[in-house]
Amino acid sequence: MVDLKIEVVVVPVSDVDRAKEFYARIGFIEQVDFSGPGGFRVVHCTPPGSAASIIIGSGVTDAAPGSERGVHLVVDDVVEARKELESRGVEVSDVFHDAGGVFHHAGTTGRVPGPHPARQSYSSFASFADPDGNTFTLQEVTTRRPGRINHVVYGSVAEVEQALRDAASAHGKHEQELGHSDENWPAWYAAYLAKAAGLGA
Repeated sequence: MVDLKIEVVVVPVSDVDRAKEFYARIGFIEQVDFSGPGGFRVVHCTPPGSAASIIIGSGVTDAAPGSERGVHLVVDDVVEARKELESRGVEVSDVFHDAGGVFHHAGTTGRVPGPHPARQSYSSFASFADPDGNTFTLQEVTTRRPGRINHVVYGSVAEVEQALRDAASAHGKHEQELGHSDENWPAWYAAYLAKAAGLGA
């Protein structure tokens, strides 16, 4: 069986610039902003640490703006992730787990306040929405089920090169903020790449 990797989720929005600002504010990294004839526009951005991306734009989907409900963003610590999103001006639900203990029900049915009592992997959640109402769920995953990739994988030399170029660009901005060159740049690069890969600093 060939590998079938989820690459992109198209998220329907009504105002591309407003949505683009929102996703940038919560840390999504923009790779593409392409405009074509007839108002066609594609904005491709990736959550930090994610191998899959989202696309917003105009003329990219006929789904109603705000109709996406199923995207889950995996985090190591849902309580801390919720705090960080709140610090960035995002309205986030309280952390919850499901009464059934397997996966959350649709909407708010079966929600029990607080993380899973045993902090069981895959079982603690929080949710938030973008300006159109597309809803995302934070899901705490600390131990992967068998068969799931749980380490950084680069698919090609080009992907490694791009990761280094992204780090170099970000480090250049870091040095501008410092006002001088950073002699400890290898440690900064390592921390940046680890965070981008979802490993933490």
